[in-house]
Amino acid sequence: MTAAPLPAETPAAAPAAGRPAAPTTVAAVPRAARVKDRGIVRHDTLRADQWRADGTVKVLHDVDVGSARLTGSLSVGGGLSADAFRLRGALEVEGVVRVRSTGSVRGTFRAAGEVRAGDLTLDGVGRTGGTITVDRTLTVQGTLDAPSVTAGLLEIDGVVRIPGEVRALGVRAELGRRSTLGTVVARRVRLSGHVPNLVDKAFFREDRVFVGRVEADSVELEGVDVGFVRGKEIALGRNCHVTAVEGAVVRRHASSTVGPESKSPPPYGLRR
Repeated sequence: MTAAPLPAETPAAAPAAGRPAAPTTVAAVPRAARVKDRGIVRHDTLRADQWRADGTVKVLHDVDVGSARLTGSLSVGGGLSADAFRLRGALEVEGVVRVRSTGSVRGTFRAAGEVRAGDLTLDGVGRTGGTITVDRTLTVQGTLDAPSVTAGLLEIDGVVRIPGEVRALGVRAELGRRSTLGTVVARRVRLSGHVPNLVDKAFFREDRVFVGRVEADSVELEGVDVGFVRGKEIALGRNCHVTAVEGAVVRRHASSTVGPESKSPPPYGLRR
């Protein structure tokens, strides 16, 4: 009796011509205990319990680390996930940023996606393509552009441009010239903008801070222009303009106004 021939082995499917092989995912890479980078370094993916770097690092895809302390420049082609993250220099991430505990970037920060953290400090120039969500405290010193922000406590000292909603338990902001905020919703809000001095008035410098809407139990404003304010207690400091108010104005400086306002441009030749 003749044995039937064994079936031929089926070869592994090859990638279609001209189509690159699928990138290695970070989950497929075993996690190293410790990674130390110095100088100019390039990784496909990076996964480690501890990561230390000093120099210029480029990661083509995802980063997943326990703790990271970096100095220099970091570019991530995918997402960045960390328990704790600290960088002094420049950070650019094409995906989502998730820091489960404390994150700190001092220098330049750009993220194309959303940013999530337990606590986050941004000191320098920051820009995100997605919303920023911080469980506890978000501290901004410098410049920040983001679509919207949600935080436990938001502290700002600098220039911010957030066209969407800012939602927090408390907001304390020392806002630089030409800052803009869409809607601010919190229990307590204190917004301070630039109050023009004699030189500003002489040269008709009107670098105002504009806020679309503020809703809070307690509102303190100074040097800002707000479209609508709703609050139980509203205090208007120097050089405020509020178009509409719903609530009790408990204090108002003589230089502040409530109601629609029309301004004429300065005469020709007096603008610089």
